[in-house]
Amino acid sequence: MNHNQELYLKAKDFISTCYVELGIDDKIETRLQHIKLEIDQTGNYVHTYEELVHGAKLAWRNSNRCIGRFFWQTLDVIDARKYETEEDIAEALLYHIKVATNQGKIRPMITVFKPKTQGRIRIWNHQLIRYAGYEHEDGIVGDPASVEFTKICESLGWKGEHTHFDVLPLVVQLNDRKPQWYEIPKDIILEVPIQHPDYEAFNDLHLKWYAVPIISDMKLEIGGIEYEAAPFNGWYMETEIGARNLADSFRYNLLPKVASIMGLDTSRNSTLWKDKALIELNLAVIESYRSAGVSIVDHHTAAAQFKRFEENEGKAGREVTGDWSWLIPPVSPATTHIFHQTYQDKQVYPNFLYQNCPYK
Repeated sequence: MNHNQELYLKAKDFISTCYVELGIDDKIETRLQHIKLEIDQTGNYVHTYEELVHGAKLAWRNSNRCIGRFFWQTLDVIDARKYETEEDIAEALLYHIKVATNQGKIRPMITVFKPKTQGRIRIWNHQLIRYAGYEHEDGIVGDPASVEFTKICESLGWKGEHTHFDVLPLVVQLNDRKPQWYEIPKDIILEVPIQHPDYEAFNDLHLKWYAVPIISDMKLEIGGIEYEAAPFNGWYMETEIGARNLADSFRYNLLPKVASIMGLDTSRNSTLWKDKALIELNLAVIESYRSAGVSIVDHHTAAAQFKRFEENEGKAGREVTGDWSWLIPPVSPATTHIFHQTYQDKQVYPNFLYQNCPYK
């Protein structure tokens, strides 16, 4: 099967699903004729705005690793396919940060730039907002997960302040041109101070985290067309911050410090000090975000929402695919129904896909 035939079959599969769900199935044949002609003439085709919007929503619905899919229909889709320069793309990314943040009432959002077929756009950041990591002789200051990318940013001319919470710049590359970096204005970055309602000494850790997790290094595939730059976000589930970013031993590794504040016996594992510290760290994250008026969901509520998503999909006659190891929360997974379920981890399109890291 040649490229044109393969692309047309992917387009046909998507258009058939998309138009039935949009209630315009009487237009499927006409649209497919236009697409076939376009593919025969150019080797590609261009999505309409409606196709792009519904395709992005379906990609979220089909994301096997996401527990938050109950809200797939609420996704705000920004069509940014017209932008041609690094400056325009950076401006669109800053707009995404501002609008998605929404003063704390986080809006699920995706900004879709032009597809790979029209020129390559790569966002080098893993997330649009993320903290830098600096290697020092006596250890790492900041986020260890960002050390390599921080060095890249510094090699491009960026200079951080070497605190634990320096926000990295945006790095954008067009085709094979030199990547450009852009500082994110501090006034559009909403950060939440992490404090504990019962342990005042917790404040001495001077912790904080950013409000919106905007994944920016995955590609969006809709009907065979690849959008390599399509940053998207929902809102945080507290365990992403409290059980992973701040707690993982290879990230901020804060459990020993939290245990010390709590006066726990850390001399042996059997005291379950890690578990106790982990719970309180997650509680601190939830309470801090709520008191700051920033959207967040706890893992029990997220699991209950996922159950409703499964029920909705069942009523619509669709199978729910999933990656069990990602769907179970990292804290008390056995208390959720997901732990006791099985899911087929098969790829359904449209979807978000991992792609090669542009600086490796």
